[in-house]
Amino acid sequence: MSSLIKIEKAGESRLREVWSVEDFARRHRICKDEEVRLKKLFGDFATKQELLSNAQRPPLFR
Repeated sequence: MSSLIKIEKAGESRLREVWSVEDFARRHRICKDEEVRLKKLFGDFATKQELLSNAQRPPLFR
């Protein structure tokens, strides 16, 4: 099912913010290897949504 999205509302989303991959990795405590992988995937900058959905971190309970 599809729904109508108004253009005015689409720009208000915080997920559309463009972040530096280095800054994202530092803020979310992502290891250097994962940061390199994200840079290969997106370059130096990507949207917050792309970074959140593609970043991989090992579970903390192990």
